[in-house]
Amino acid sequence: MIFRHYHLNAKERRLRFDALARIARACGHLVVLAGGAREARRWGADGVYGAPDKWRSQPAQGLMLRLVTAHSLHEIGMAQRLRADAVLLSPVFPTRSHPGTNVLGPVRFRLLARHAQVPVIALGGVNAHRARGLKWKKWAAIDGA
Repeated sequence: MIFRHYHLNAKERRLRFDALARIARACGHLVVLAGGAREARRWGADGVYGAPDKWRSQPAQGLMLRLVTAHSLHEIGMAQRLRADAVLLSPVFPTRSHPGTNVLGPVRFRLLARHAQVPVIALGGVNAHRARGLKWKKWAAIDGA
């Protein structure tokens, strides 16, 4: 589970993280915190998630997982240089969370993903139906609708 919840204030975000982390771990899932590596370590997360430029100032050493967002070949390269464990490449399809954003589409997504030397997870407008059509086994969703 990647925990984002940026819309909450600091106290509410921590309480929500703790509650969801307990549920996720009870189901055998790892818990990754979106944000800085220091905060992820303090909160007891299993990993950190964010843009590659954030990692230059706060390397994610010592965490089990380092997941990086990418939207281009350049950002995939940055993620690899920073030794990311996986890249979440987005947005593949139109999303409700980022309306009007330019999307990669299935062909461009696969072309970019082919250049990655780390696992690539499809993100952005992905649900079970679209993942099957994309013919990509690794995918994630924010609302999955």
